[in-house]
Amino acid sequence: MPELPPEVRDLLARQDGVVSRAQLLEHGVSVEAWRWNAGRGWRVVLPRVVLTTRAEPTVRQRHVAALLWAGPTSVLAGPTAARLHGITSAEDDGTVHLLVPRPGSDRTAGFAAVRRTVLHDPDVVVRGPLRMSSRARSAVDAAAVAASSDTAVAVLVEAVQKGIARLDDVAEWAHRTRAATDGQVGGALAAAASGAWSRPEHALAVLVRSSVVLPEPWLNPALVSTTGARLVTPDAWFDDVAMAVMVHSHRFHGQGEEWDATVESDATSTAAGIVVVGVTPRSIDRTPEAVLRRLEDAYAVAAARPRPAVRATRRRPWEGQVA
Repeated sequence: MPELPPEVRDLLARQDGVVSRAQLLEHGVSVEAWRWNAGRGWRVVLPRVVLTTRAEPTVRQRHVAALLWAGPTSVLAGPTAARLHGITSAEDDGTVHLLVPRPGSDRTAGFAAVRRTVLHDPDVVVRGPLRMSSRARSAVDAAAVAASSDTAVAVLVEAVQKGIARLDDVAEWAHRTRAATDGQVGGALAAAASGAWSRPEHALAVLVRSSVVLPEPWLNPALVSTTGARLVTPDAWFDDVAMAVMVHSHRFHGQGEEWDATVESDATSTAAGIVVVGVTPRSIDRTPEAVLRRLEDAYAVAAARPRPAVRATRRRPWEGQVA
């Protein structure tokens, strides 16, 4: 077969070696050349979309192929776009999720699935050959299709706390898509608005609110010691008695030296006069009653001693979150 025209080679360079039949014909490649190469030197990855080698397509090449198959108005969406935006909690189910505006229709082929939407997204993100729905919409859509409410909470909390999406934008998309009326997304939105920095922190806050002894906790406040030194931020804080609760998790607080620093920070807080209670995500999930008793007992101990002059400042989750 003759060598591909220079403009086709340029197109392939821009599209990671993935191209549609329509693009090839538009650039002068004959139908015969298409038929000869498709299935021989090229790999058909989706209907009328090929990878111009026989290699297995990479994740990015699958994304490009899905967009070419779904058409020029399509965008990567839901968990697919959320992960591209940096939301690691969004589930990867092996499907490339896409949205198309009407009059497009829902359809699937191979690893790609298209869903029609009537909602205009003014903040579509373009990176090279990839088009993605906005950060906020991607997060909401990923939460809506999450396999569990815990994952939905993790997605929206991560989106807000990492500064990937503003809380107000997430809330707007939750209402625009009507996902806010769904218990899973509605609960996840409430968790993101609470100021929790992770799913375990939100679970801790929910557990504390079930107590008839403990007051409403502050989540992730900024602490300053009596000497003016900045102290480690607790996951939950009871300001009236200067008691901190730290959720110790390898997943959410690092590994190796980072984990050592996380644990050692408890000693720094204790030296400042703070009563510190450490819990784990597993204990919150598996033995919540025991965790609550520990917190209530520690609260009684904290209340019985003079409160140290530690200053705490609440954080507002809707402020300062710019992607």
